[in-house]
Amino acid sequence: MSGADVTDQTGRTALVTGANKGIGFFTSAALARAGAHVILACRDAGRADAAVRAIRARCAAEGVAASLEVVHLDTADADSVAVAASALARRERLDLVVANAGMVHPPEQRRLTAGGDELVLATNMLGHFALIAALLPVIVRTPGARVVSLGSLATRLNRFLVGDLQLELEYTPWRAYAQSKTALESFGFELDRRMRAAELSASSTVAHPGYSISGRTPRIPGVNEPTRGTVFVDSLQASFTQSKQRGAHSVLAAATRQDAVGGSYWGPHWLMRGEPVMQEPSQASSDPDVARRVWEFAEARTGIRFEL
Repeated sequence: MSGADVTDQTGRTALVTGANKGIGFFTSAALARAGAHVILACRDAGRADAAVRAIRARCAAEGVAASLEVVHLDTADADSVAVAASALARRERLDLVVANAGMVHPPEQRRLTAGGDELVLATNMLGHFALIAALLPVIVRTPGARVVSLGSLATRLNRFLVGDLQLELEYTPWRAYAQSKTALESFGFELDRRMRAAELSASSTVAHPGYSISGRTPRIPGVNEPTRGTVFVDSLQASFTQSKQRGAHSVLAAATRQDAVGGSYWGPHWLMRGEPVMQEPSQASSDPDVARRVWEFAEARTGIRFEL
């Protein structure tokens, strides 16, 4: 099975956060093409509309009528997360949740959300923790439901400061991104441990897209519009990069393949590019003791008791 192959998803409902661009867009498009009803959870209404139009057009070109809807979600805003979660939790079923939304280019200086959390951590991890906690009832009542958390190669290249998750002592943009992705991967693996301990049919997997960049990605109005300079520079990295469309293949594998068992980690075969394969995560991401501390921290910061 190649990374572009997605099994029939007819009758399934998928929620993809940050679905209006990048990995989230191509994940959503592939799921819709395979017959799933896809809920695009996006912060920007205009960009969400552009993504919907693009997915409908891509699916129509293959004779598929895409089933789509948009839900407003800003993972950095606790109120936005609560409103979106309240509406989504009333669904009859939710077969797949892809925790993709994230801040890839952190600010140069440390910034806080209205709730006092470091902005990148809140956007990439804490918001998803709160969202999935609220969606747990509908996830549990959907047979075979799966949660996929989007990790990053950065988790292998950074020392994880579990004692300074808010980066009050050692903030840099790179560290903020890497910290947030390690925390999200850690959450994804711990979620599966707890699901298995509770003997649920639901599972949690983690995936990373390798080194997937905009300049090597198809140009799509309102979705991916790299400058000529970006395309030129990114083309010089062709030997070790791939498009975001290809990067989504690892996420799709973790989301839909039968051999993507709970707790598995998926990424490109050559780490930065290639067809998706099962891999070993970083030590920090997979350490149960670290995960316990991350989980307790997330509960304390969000004020949500994740009942599992």
